Amino acid sequence: MNNLNSILIEGNMVRDPRYSTTSRGTPLCTFSLASNRFFRQDNGYEREVSFFDVETWAKLADTCNNMGKKGRGVRVVGRLKQDRWTGTDGKPRSRISIVAEHVEFRPEFKKETDLEKGKEPVYSDSLADEASASEEAAEVVKDYDDAAEMTEYEETPVLAGIAETVF
Repeated sequence: MNNLNSILIEGNMVRDPRYSTTSRGTPLCTFSLASNRFFRQDNGYEREVSFFDVETWAKLADTCNNMGKKGRGVRVVGRLKQDRWTGTDGKPRSRISIVAEHVEFRPEFKKETDLEKGKEPVYSDSLADEASASEEAAEVVKDYDDAAEMTEYEETPVLAGIAETVF
């Protein structure tokens, strides 16, 4: 019987994703994720930032490569994987990464609206059929802490992977 190995994490991409293929042609996309944690310390709040390496495979890798960019907010559901090897100095090394099974992209925010310019809204991706979820996304944006500073969002929450939920 397998043990439970599951992780759910939210954060922002640290840099643009790296895309490659294996020798058999399977797509692989890797990116780093920064996740913030705020906690009360003495008279104020402190921020702790943790960085995680994420890898995606096959169709999910294609989607992450196309939709991901530095600073983009993502939610990743997956499992932990430990790589072990012996370094050139003969010492054992290891690295833990996240193998994503599902990735959700947060809506992107813009300062100036296309409607103010007299143009039709333009979606940032080819998944324009997800526009029916824009009303739900608008509710989420209203509750978002930084929404007061932002004047527009792209209306398509982009979902990749197996679940179809709007966050």
